[in-house]
Amino acid sequence: MAETSVRELEAILLVGGQGTRLRPLTIGTPKPLLPTAGVPFLAHQLAQARAAGVRRIVFATSYRAEMFCEAFGDGSAFGLTLEYVTEETPLGTGGAIRNAAEALTCGPDAPVVVLNGDILSGHDIADQVARHVERGAALTLHLTEVEDPSRFGCVPTDDEGRVTAFLEKTPNPVTNRINAGCYVFTRSVIDTIPAGEVVSVERETFPGLIEAGALVLGYADASYWLDVGTPAAFVQGSRDLVLGRLPSPALPGPAGDLLALPGAVISPEAKVCEGTAVGARAAVHAGAKVTGSVLGDDCVVESEAIVADSVVGAGARVASGAVLRGAVVGDGAVVGPGNELLAGSRVWPGVVLPECAVRFSSDV
Repeated sequence: MAETSVRELEAILLVGGQGTRLRPLTIGTPKPLLPTAGVPFLAHQLAQARAAGVRRIVFATSYRAEMFCEAFGDGSAFGLTLEYVTEETPLGTGGAIRNAAEALTCGPDAPVVVLNGDILSGHDIADQVARHVERGAALTLHLTEVEDPSRFGCVPTDDEGRVTAFLEKTPNPVTNRINAGCYVFTRSVIDTIPAGEVVSVERETFPGLIEAGALVLGYADASYWLDVGTPAAFVQGSRDLVLGRLPSPALPGPAGDLLALPGAVISPEAKVCEGTAVGARAAVHAGAKVTGSVLGDDCVVESEAIVADSVVGAGARVASGAVLRGAVVGDGAVVGPGNELLAGSRVWPGVVLPECAVRFSSDV
């Protein structure tokens, strides 16, 4: 396989999903652009890709595609060159990769990194690429170990790291190693995916390559890994970044108990800690307690309110005495005094909950 210099390494970033599991946060904002530890989620991925040697990234967009270019432009702020390719109709994971590949500039033997826009990972992308090139693989899959592999693609390997099967969400997994969502393709292999068709890499491309005898490798490690597709996981990801459990070059400040963006006002008599991110111009009043949460720009948490493991959207207000535990409050919403929203509660943007109107709600 031809040698590939660092400056030539290209990537495809899959960001076309609608993020339905994260609603109402994703009603107006694509999941990869949600504020996460003070910056859009993708800023962490872009910075990590740059650190791994990637220099050019093609965004495979669909839902609210225009917002990605508005957020990241040409990529120069990250030391990257960014291109944007939009699917007019959803093409599945394989179809999206094939569609975005039209904007690649590398040759047929070059490695191409494919990243999923909802994964936080601390694994060594550069080492994954190096392993792929050294072995002359068609495809190298990042694998991670989880306690319950039945919810993910299960990926057994032999003693030499060769993937022997790709078992998508089987109830009886043969291994706890799963597809972790970062792939290194040889460019010519991407070109074999049918153009303009709906294709799933998990159900068609990966099993097809294995059946055909192509060298598909597993790159397994035990580094930090998180799928941020649910509100609880999203909050965990932001918290872990703020606390430094996953180092990120994009973190807008030192890791610690609290990250406060410019203009945020936190009363010295409030308690804000455990990896909470406080958005620009947000206010936390005296006596309030905020732990392990994400507070959006311009939101307000009033006196004696409790916010734990929750998301408070931009411009939202949590009134005095209200309690949020594992809840999501949409942009511009108001949680009135005395309300108690427990895990799974979701308040849609602009909704106003009057005093004690809702307790123990699961969907508002």
